[in-house]
Amino acid sequence: MRLVLADLRRHRVQAAMLLLAVTVATATMALGLSLREVSDALYEQTREASAGPDVVALSGETGPEVTSALTSLAEAPEVVAHHGPYRIVYADLTVRGSTSSPVVVHGFAETPGALDRPLVTSGRWVRPGGTVLERGFATALGVGVGDRVTIAGRPYPVVGIAVTSATSIYPWAAQIGPYGGPSDYSGLAWMTRSDARALASSHDLPVTLALDLKLRDPAATEAFRDAHASSAMITFHSWQFKAEQDTVILRNSQPILVFGGWLLSFLAVTGVAALAAGRAVEQTRRAGLLKAVGATPGLIATVLLTEYLVLALAGDALGLAIARLTVPAVASPTASRIGTAGLTGGTVATATVLAVVVAVLSTLGPTLRAMRTATVTALSATAHQPRRRPWITALSALLPTPLLLGVRLTARRPGRAVLQACSTATTVIAIVAVLTLNAQPERGYGLDGSSVLPNLRGEHDRGLMLLVTILLITLAVVNTITFTWTTALEARANMAVARTLGATPGQISMGLSAAQLLPGLPGAVVGVPLSIGMLSLFTARNAVETPFLWMAGAALATLLATAALTALPARLAARRPVAPTLSAETA
Repeated sequence: MRLVLADLRRHRVQAAMLLLAVTVATATMALGLSLREVSDALYEQTREASAGPDVVALSGETGPEVTSALTSLAEAPEVVAHHGPYRIVYADLTVRGSTSSPVVVHGFAETPGALDRPLVTSGRWVRPGGTVLERGFATALGVGVGDRVTIAGRPYPVVGIAVTSATSIYPWAAQIGPYGGPSDYSGLAWMTRSDARALASSHDLPVTLALDLKLRDPAATEAFRDAHASSAMITFHSWQFKAEQDTVILRNSQPILVFGGWLLSFLAVTGVAALAAGRAVEQTRRAGLLKAVGATPGLIATVLLTEYLVLALAGDALGLAIARLTVPAVASPTASRIGTAGLTGGTVATATVLAVVVAVLSTLGPTLRAMRTATVTALSATAHQPRRRPWITALSALLPTPLLLGVRLTARRPGRAVLQACSTATTVIAIVAVLTLNAQPERGYGLDGSSVLPNLRGEHDRGLMLLVTILLITLAVVNTITFTWTTALEARANMAVARTLGATPGQISMGLSAAQLLPGLPGAVVGVPLSIGMLSLFTARNAVETPFLWMAGAALATLLATAALTALPARLAARRPVAPTLSAETA
């Protein structure tokens, strides 16, 4: 362990880069894998706190026949408790004279019963002349206790804010529309029974009836629905259906995070692999020293791998902590649910395996090479001498000096060139995904689809996609700088020789930059069709296609950014004195 700690202190920048890469990859992956379980957990906690029903029976109309049908359901032998029937009034709500939204008003008793008892999170429960708003709806409106809202032209003070599990989260509170038809995006408000009745009658508003039921066996909702589905005027919504409906708002979030986690993991592997390759000679010499003092191959492998495993596990722990803190907000963007939720054991295990795989894949090659090298050879190890390819030499001789140097550096390290191309393609995919998501039209949650109340699902998806893209670009930036600096270190002798033959520092700098741009060019070109193919797996069939000029611009911007990022490290490497470099190589 002392050897590991000493090596970490000598290479703090590399350690920080590995820690960053593993942290963002595991945090993103853990968030994506946890969304469904956390959403279900928040629904369960809200259902328990608000005495949620097992089944809600909804009728699109009113009248004696409908009331009789609902009453017969309450008398069924499978039912142990019920609430209602109660009115649902369809109206419009306006705040501050400009923000309008459809709203459904539930007429409830002033003293909540044992079933469907909304939990008041702020203020108090309904009283005559006042209204209580569902918390997700109130948050979207920017309304709190003491504010006034206008429902169907009549002002009401907001006396409380509450949550319930008897309806779906905002904006799907309506459940069904008038006369059993489709429903629009709607918020939820509660009034007293008399106020709801007066609201409906004074404005001739559409009214439906609902009945909350508690079953003897809460899991037998499907059997209950099948047994009582003979009435065409009744629609049944089970608690399982509502829990499933909660995840609709996350339909795109999980693919964004999971797929983004895999892309981040790939960039982490490429970056750490470049670091490990840059330290290959040093690690080989270190292995030779350990062999010289009697260390076994197993001990050498343990020392070389433990450094990366320790950092990977530390990044894994940090990433899981970040995911644990942020997952409730990511899994419940509408504030319609309450409670806390953590990461499941399966998610923690998957993220940990991901971190270990990143460390092992990145360092296994250099570690095995160091173990297999003979002691004497390891102690005298110098930079890896690449194979010479005469045909490349002949072709590159016709090129300008910077491009000649860039081609030769690229050809001598084909594996790294492939990694750079893949890193560029990954960046282009992420940028095109953001452009595609922002190009999609969406209907707002305001009255008649107005964007005065934004589409929360669209905003949530765009926010997550932007976050993942920023993380991908950050890792790609780190990788590009790493590739450039590692190439410069490995090629310092070749560049020094080129300097003695007349190459200027500027040409050396441009050659190092070209060594990153040459593999980046095919990566950017391939990234555009790859992004189109991958996005077709997740977008709807009627999705708006991203303009080709936007995608071409993303590829061009990525290449320009690569050139800018390589300029500084290439310039610093090109300014190394020639004589000390050549003396060190021949010593």
